[in-house]
Amino acid sequence: MSHDCMSHDWQRGVVRGPRDLHGAVPLVVKLGGSLLAHPGWPAAIAALLAGYERPLVVVGGGGLVDALRAVDAAGPQPAEMMHRLAIEAMSLAARLVAEACGLPIVTSLEPAGGILDAATWLEASGAGNELPASWRVTSDSIAATAAHHASRGLLLVKSVPPPSSDDDLASLAAAGWVDDHFPTAAADVQPIAWAAWAGHHR
Repeated sequence: MSHDCMSHDWQRGVVRGPRDLHGAVPLVVKLGGSLLAHPGWPAAIAALLAGYERPLVVVGGGGLVDALRAVDAAGPQPAEMMHRLAIEAMSLAARLVAEACGLPIVTSLEPAGGILDAATWLEASGAGNELPASWRVTSDSIAATAAHHASRGLLLVKSVPPPSSDDDLASLAAAGWVDDHFPTAAADVQPIAWAAWAGHHR
């Protein structure tokens, strides 16, 4: 796994695949919802996405999903209901990013790219049936599932870089950098790259 420092306060690297992916291949971009809690995120995200051709963006639920986790921890709810609500929260975050960055919302794996309404796509395509209804699945695995179905590479955009140079997906899941189901969901996805916003740590 390579680590490189690039412009716009983004660190970038590759988990597996060619070292230089900047604009080279069509990608599904998983945008961590936690980034939306930091000032200046619209400009930073727009700068990142501008370097890729027609990215298809899956937005994580961030604090919205964290609130659902807290409710479930206080009094466990049916797993399927919480899974569905968490995905609906992702769609709310997607609309926020689309509005802030001036990008279209799409409900299918459009070649032209855009911000994916994950809840609508998962239900309409049947791809949601491939995912366990549990907290083991987050937007990481949902983005990997979209990348698999769209025959695209995957860019994981997170608050922090990977914890090590290990390119083994199971190790990244064990470290908590991706969700537990990700090694299965991303088994045949290639390339897989990452980006971490250095600016929000300052």
